[in-house]
Amino acid sequence: MTERLYLFDTTLRDGAQTNGVDFTLADKLVIARMLAELGIDYIEGGYPGANPTDTELFAQDRGVKATFTAFGMTRRPGRSASNDPGLAMLLDAHADAICFVAKSWDYHVRVALETTLEENLASIRDSVQAARGRGREVLVDCEHFFDGYKADPDYALACAETAFKEGARWVVLCDTNGGTLPHEIERIVGEVTRTVPGERLGIHAHNDTEQAVANSLAAVRAGVRQIQGTLNGLGERCGNANLMSLIPTLKLKREFAETFDIGVSDRALESLTRVSRKLDEMLNRAPDRHAPYVGPSAFVTKAGIHASAILKDPATYEHVRPESVGNRRDVLVSDQGGRSNVLAELARVGLVVDKDDPRIGGLLDVVKEREAIGYAYESAPASFELLARRMLGTVPDYVEVLKFDVNVEHRINALGKRVTATVAVVKVKVGDDEPLISAAEGIGPVHALDLALRKDLGRYQDYIKSLSLTDYRVRILNGGTEAVTRVLIESTDADTGDTWTTVGVSPNIIDASFQALMDSIVYKLIRSGAPG
Repeated sequence: MTERLYLFDTTLRDGAQTNGVDFTLADKLVIARMLAELGIDYIEGGYPGANPTDTELFAQDRGVKATFTAFGMTRRPGRSASNDPGLAMLLDAHADAICFVAKSWDYHVRVALETTLEENLASIRDSVQAARGRGREVLVDCEHFFDGYKADPDYALACAETAFKEGARWVVLCDTNGGTLPHEIERIVGEVTRTVPGERLGIHAHNDTEQAVANSLAAVRAGVRQIQGTLNGLGERCGNANLMSLIPTLKLKREFAETFDIGVSDRALESLTRVSRKLDEMLNRAPDRHAPYVGPSAFVTKAGIHASAILKDPATYEHVRPESVGNRRDVLVSDQGGRSNVLAELARVGLVVDKDDPRIGGLLDVVKEREAIGYAYESAPASFELLARRMLGTVPDYVEVLKFDVNVEHRINALGKRVTATVAVVKVKVGDDEPLISAAEGIGPVHALDLALRKDLGRYQDYIKSLSLTDYRVRILNGGTEAVTRVLIESTDADTGDTWTTVGVSPNIIDASFQALMDSIVYKLIRSGAPG
């Protein structure tokens, strides 16, 4: 018989406090729907009255199947519950529940609130009563609870007990500065459960010591039955407990999976990686490659010995199946890998080659030689696939580039403004047809070259219409007069949604860019089944 464990997401409030994150109303609605589809029980939308976005969010129906929660302070010291504008905004908000933040550290009550310990308890009591009187489910976040407990356990407990006795559904113990360690969390929560039952307790952990997930799990072991966290661990300073790590741990690790049930189904769990990356896409930032469970490198191996073993028995080298969280296994091809890595990558892209084929050794030698001069095939699997196909003789001679030219001119335009114009000209030959010459003006040399190259490819033009360049990264591998430039280009097929990365290396940044651009086009032609 499993016990229910509830998930409370604070991305829309705590996450919005992340440096560089500013959610629009549309963003909040999209994220709320993602959270509800994932199976999150509670979604904290924000602080109605604190800003126009949150006020508007709580003035409408969000259309999500989750307990949508408003966040705000208990009544101010010295005011009555009926004469506090902030409390009135919370009570009037279109929300299923209200989460009050309350001081539970005696020092903060005296110094920050500048009131008495008794008045703070009265604020908690009156606020819970007011919200329950309006038919709302009530949560009380006991701010800095663990610091307060260490300083004065009797008073911290009094705050939690007051909220509980007045009918708060959840009393949430907050490690607000993220400084408490897992063994302390487990001990203190265990002591709190003697006063407030575990099925009424929650945990809200910040990540300032990189232990928010561990602290949340320790609290569950000690008795709490609600976990608060954010998508991708967003939050102020070092972030909050990361639900992208907590959810699969609770679902897939035996100690928790056999004891607890959460609202996330197995099918929803398979969308975890997609949800994580969708949020990063909305924030216009690259996913954390090394994030547990959902990161692009979470199930990647580069070492030859491990690669060979993974191919034979992946279950013994991976702590969970990548597919269970919507991720995938990758065996990288690099100068540190061996034949197993090459064979694994070839199999992944659908190239079946006998393990004793002498061309495999030749391909591995070429990879090592090219990576020694700057190529990075682990970051550009599409270029590796093309390299392998060329060595195996399976890449048609689609396009021959006869020449290209890029001209950058600084001039005064017709409006009298000083501008920098870039024009690229490309001459290509497609099969036995007459050479094709295309020119284009772009924002910088790479953009102009990309536009000119894809402007007219004759019989192959229809195959590349949906192709677009979506990211461009440059790295100078060594300085001085012998500098070498590595260019990585990410491309997307608008028709299929597929993305791929190609690489080019040269002392000349334009040449390196052109290599990566050509690889991207040829890769698209192969994937589209273009005839040679």
